[in-house]
Order: sequence, then C-alpha cells, then structure tokens
Amino acid sequence: MTGGPTNWKGELEEGWDIFGITNGGYSTSVATRAMTEESGGRDPISVTSHFLNAATPGPVEISVEILKVGRGLSTLRATTSRDEKILMVTTAVFSDPARPHHEFEMFPVPPRIPLPDDCIPVEPAEDVPLPPPFSGKVDLRVHPYDAAAFLRQKKTGAPRLRGWFRLRDDEPHDALSVILACDAFPPAIYNSELPVGWTPTVDLSVQVRDPRPTGWLQCQFTTRFVTDGMLEEDGEIWDESGRPIALSRQLALVPN
Repeated sequence: MTGGPTNWKGELEEGWDIFGITNGGYSTSVATRAMTEESGGRDPISVTSHFLNAATPGPVEISVEILKVGRGLSTLRATTSRDEKILMVTTAVFSDPARPHHEFEMFPVPPRIPLPDDCIPVEPAEDVPLPPPFSGKVDLRVHPYDAAAFLRQKKTGAPRLRGWFRLRDDEPHDALSVILACDAFPPAIYNSELPVGWTPTVDLSVQVRDPRPTGWLQCQFTTRFVTDGMLEEDGEIWDESGRPIALSRQLALVPN
C-alpha cells in the first residue's frame, strides 16, 4: 500500500470474498493498515467499521483523518471508497505500546475445542458457493459438532461456532490478522433454522487485547438475538494458552 500522509491507495485482492462480496474483516484490516501507518507505529486496540456499500475486489482509495493524538491513545478515521462511492467508514483507537498498564486477570476459560488436527478443515468448494473462496486464504479448523450446518447440511440448532484460526505458510500474527480472525468463520446463525446464505454485515467492532499473538487462535462465535431482520454475533478469540486476544461484535442482516 502506498500513498501520502492522508490519502492512500490500496487493493482488495481476489479470493477474499464470500458470495462475490469482499470479506468485512479483510477490508477492515486494509483500512486499519493505512491508519496504523498514520498513527506513528501505535497499536490498534479498538476498531469499528460501518459498511455503506458492498465491496468487491479491485482498487480502493483510503482517506485517513487523525481525530485526536494523546499521550497514550490516538483516534483515527479511515474512509474507504472507489470511484467516489464510499464503501466503508472505519474508526480506530490506537495505543502507544509504551503506555503504562496494569495486569489484572479476570476472565472465563476459553471454549473447549478439540485439537486442530481433530477439527474439520474448511476449504473452498469448486461447484457451490460455500465454503467460499475466502476460506482458502487462511487456515480454519471447525469443531466437528459445529461444522454440521455448512459442511454436512445438518443443523445443530445452536447458533454457535467454535474453531481454530491461523494464517497460511506460517505467517506470523499481528493486529491485522487478529481483526481478520474475528470475521473469518461462517456465521454462527448457520447452525440455526435460518437459511444458509449471504449475511450482510452492517458494522463490525473488534477490541484487540493482544496485537501480537503466536500459534493457533481458538475462536468462539455466538448469536443470541434475531429481531426485526437483524442479528448480532459476539466473538471471543484466545491463544493456545488460554489468554484472551480479542473480542468482537457484528450487527448483520438475517440471511435470505
């Protein structure tokens, strides 16, 4: 990605799509990369994207505004567009890695998931839309029980999805891959009685607690409320040792 201090040019690459629409976590990570450069090397700790128009592979322009620079935290906003049509607006808070902080552990245990080799790999299908091309760009392993809906067409009835995530070719994690992990799995709602189809994301929020995890990331996504054609999906990302890495929430339209 290249560009000046406020205007950047990027590329939404082929293959990062679902039903032909670029994955929201991937496009958010592209915008966050531009803001990271503008932040002066600070780490994103809270990122929220609002999706205004569906994005497809191709070039994009990213306009970055610095809203505030503090001693420990900075707030930036990125507007991603193509041909003067705004695709997405992303706001992020960045933290100085040297900012003093206090450790106080109070969190539940991570979900129980079989080891990656005992889970179901998610690979893109050649003749059907699911799993999508996006799944070939990362290494996803889904809990055998939760994989029933979209791999075996057998609903479990529980809108929950658990599994493992990592980048391919042993590429190390960073804050951008953590954001990507929060939108990498099929919607948890696929395990309910709702139809399996495109579930458009209205907005995606990610809190990054550790921007540099290592190894496999264990993930859990759940949906509790489906009302007025909308649903939420809450995500929890942990590392292999059980340390929390990120929390996420999506607001999405019910699949049709």
